[in-house]
Amino acid sequence: MSPPPTILVFDSGLGGLTVLREIVRARPDAHYVYVADDAFFPYGHHGEEEIIARVVPLVGELIAAHVPDLVVIACNTMSVSVMSHLRAAYRVPFVGTVPAIKPACAASKTRRVSVLGTKATVKREYTQALIRDHGQGCEVTLIGSAELASLAEAALNGVEVSDREIFDELAPCFVGTGATDPARTDTIVLACTHYPLLLDRLVRLAPWPVDWIDPAPAIARRVSDLLPSAGTEADHAGAEMIFTSKRPHALSHALMPFFGGRVPV
Repeated sequence: MSPPPTILVFDSGLGGLTVLREIVRARPDAHYVYVADDAFFPYGHHGEEEIIARVVPLVGELIAAHVPDLVVIACNTMSVSVMSHLRAAYRVPFVGTVPAIKPACAASKTRRVSVLGTKATVKREYTQALIRDHGQGCEVTLIGSAELASLAEAALNGVEVSDREIFDELAPCFVGTGATDPARTDTIVLACTHYPLLLDRLVRLAPWPVDWIDPAPAIARRVSDLLPSAGTEADHAGAEMIFTSKRPHALSHALMPFFGGRVPV
């Protein structure tokens, strides 16, 4: 019987846990190594060349240390900057996270879609190309949030985050005069993996109901497709959590639901 595959999930912080959660559901047999590059967080405050220079050698070190069967880059800002460089440098399969513009535009009934991401993600040429190629005639509004990823990290760490702080970042996504406006925004792409950590509050604070597009389930399906069929060794597959800052944390129990009930070491 073959051993469980090792999946390395790399993110700027804790947002990639929303992707990890879906991958664990699809592949409970795998061993998971989650790396939060909190020493460089938030990635949205860095330029593209800085991100490339940071990520490419660091991922190489992680591949050498953990020998994963597959690497998931669970960060939109990172993915739209470095995926081609990573695939050129290393032979391990990579799965990235990019704004889900194509399914959002296909689903929108009012033909008005907002993309809520970091400032870095929304200004990348990669994101502009997605709109040109897959916008399907929709009016796409790009919203670069400076603070929402940090607010999500704070909330997961037990810090009180006010509704006003979240709403101030969310409000620009809503274009239109209200729920009865036929030209209103009806679909929002969550183009940062941190944002689903706040989804319950985003839904509650929204001026009117919209469809929220989270790419995590599609990423999980892609990961599962690239790996051999699931085995039966889930009970023996473990999980590791690594912070590049090496800071101490007391999140083990808070993280268990993302790791499928396992306590990450």
